[in-house]
Amino acid sequence: MRKLAVLFSLMAGPALATGLQVEVAGEANGTVTIDLFEDVAPQHVERITALAEAGAYDGVVFHRVIEGFMAQTGDVEFGKLEGGDMRRAGMGGSELPDLEAEFSDIAFERGVIGMARSQDPNSANSQFFIMFAPATHLNGQYTVVGEVTDGMDVVDAIKRGAGRNGSVVGKPDVMQSVTVTE
Repeated sequence: MRKLAVLFSLMAGPALATGLQVEVAGEANGTVTIDLFEDVAPQHVERITALAEAGAYDGVVFHRVIEGFMAQTGDVEFGKLEGGDMRRAGMGGSELPDLEAEFSDIAFERGVIGMARSQDPNSANSQFFIMFAPATHLNGQYTVVGEVTDGMDVVDAIKRGAGRNGSVVGKPDVMQSVTVTE
C-alpha cells in the first residue's frame, strides 16, 4: 500500500514544497527545519518530498553518525525503528528507481543536506545526510538537496555511532515524523 501512495505522489507531479520539518527523538529531541533546493536538485527534492508525504520517513533512524562529519538517515526499507532490521539499516532505499546525480557547485558546509549513494554516482534513492562540519572532498561528488535553517543544535545532539564506519550501536535516534512545508 505504501508503494502505491509513493508512486501516486510522484505521478501527481512535483510537490510545491520548499522544505521539511523533522521531529527527532532519542538523545537528540526537537525539531529540525530544512530548506530544500528545488532549483538545484529537482528530481531529488521531488523524491524526498514524495517519500515524506507518504509517511515513509516517519520512524526511520539515524543509522550512521560520524563525529565531525555527518549524520545519515533515510533508509525507508530497513531503517524503521519499529519493525525494521537494524542490522541492515543503511543498506536499503525505497521501492522507487535510483536517481541520476544532480551535482552542483554548492559546497558541503555545516548544515548542508546531501543524498547518500553507493560508489555509483547515479544510485541515490531515499537516504540523505546532514553535515556536522565542512567536507570539501564531497563537493561535486554528491547531490546537495538542501540545508538546515533551524535546529542545528538538535542535529548536533544526535547519538554518535560507535560501530564500524560510524554505525550506531544500541538504540539510535529517530525521525519520529517528517512533514513537508510550503
